[in-house]
Formats: sequence, structure tokens, C-alpha cells
Amino acid sequence: SIVMLILGIESSCDETAAAVVEDGRKLISSVVASQIDIHAVYGGVVPEIASRAHTEAISSLAYSALDDAKLTLDQIDAIAVTNRPGLIGALLVGVSFAKSLAFASSKPLIAVEHIRGHVAANYLSSQDLKPPFLALVVSGGHTSLIDVKSYTEYNVIGRTRDDAAGEAFDKVGLSLIHI
Repeated sequence: SIVMLILGIESSCDETAAAVVEDGRKLISSVVASQIDIHAVYGGVVPEIASRAHTEAISSLAYSALDDAKLTLDQIDAIAVTNRPGLIGALLVGVSFAKSLAFASSKPLIAVEHIRGHVAANYLSSQDLKPPFLALVVSGGHTSLIDVKSYTEYNVIGRTRDDAAGEAFDKVGLSLIHI
């Protein structure tokens, strides 16, 4: 059987991440650089600071994911990267790095819509999960209820237009810390 190895890169907000996934179902390696401490002093994510932190971390993180997977870039079949939605400067760091890496290594580049990435992450933890199903995405500035009809066909049933449930949990959690 043919094995597909993807190097995924994520930089949509305040964490830089890279992972190697086999056949869309098996996580081979995953590394994350958190920016929680950097932004804590400001009480929230500062977009320009996030972008600079991504720039500092992204290259070594991508190669750490490859090292942890005991693979070389030559063994990777494609490079995937979050391209929207998110903080524009943060996304630009990830997309620019991934495009450059894909070009330099003659690998295909796969653009990943952030919310679809959250849904697809379930395939890594639930090996038997197959569409159709309903997905609730609660993450940072996004809350969406999605009818997942197939691996490629999604229908957003509803979503928030402003602060999301995830941000409400963050705010409640922060207030509980200060009690």
C-alpha cells in the first residue's frame, strides 16, 4: 500500500506548530511552540508580537517535526499550511515559510482552511470516524456548528460573528484565577 506523508504547518494565532501525518490518520510527530507567556503580560494576543515569535520559531520547529518522525524532507510527499482564517501577519509567516519550503523541495503545497483543520484533527484521535457527522468547533475566536457530509464537503449550519464560546471560557477562566 502507498503511504502519504504530509508535513503540516500552523501559525494562525499564538502557537507555532508543525507535525508529520501519515495517510491523514496517523500522527507521526507533533511539536508546538507556545506564546502564552509572551502575551500574558498584555492580557491577550498582540498580533505583531505573535508574528515575530512565529518567525523566530517556524524553521526549527518544522525540522524538529521531521527529526522526531525520523524522516527527511525528501521523504515527505507534500507540505500543508493553514492559510485562513487567523491573524493575517501570523498566517503570512506560516504560508511564506511553507511556500518557500515546498518550492525549494519541489513538493506540492496544500492550503488548509483553519476551521476545516479543526474538524480534520478528529480523524487523528478517532481512527474509525467517517463522515457524515456533526462537528462543533470551539476555538479562540471561532465557534461553528458544521455538517460534515464527506471528507471534502462541509456545510456550516451556524457560527458566531464576534467573540466565540472559546473566548468566553478563556475570560471566565482568567477571572477565576484572580479570585
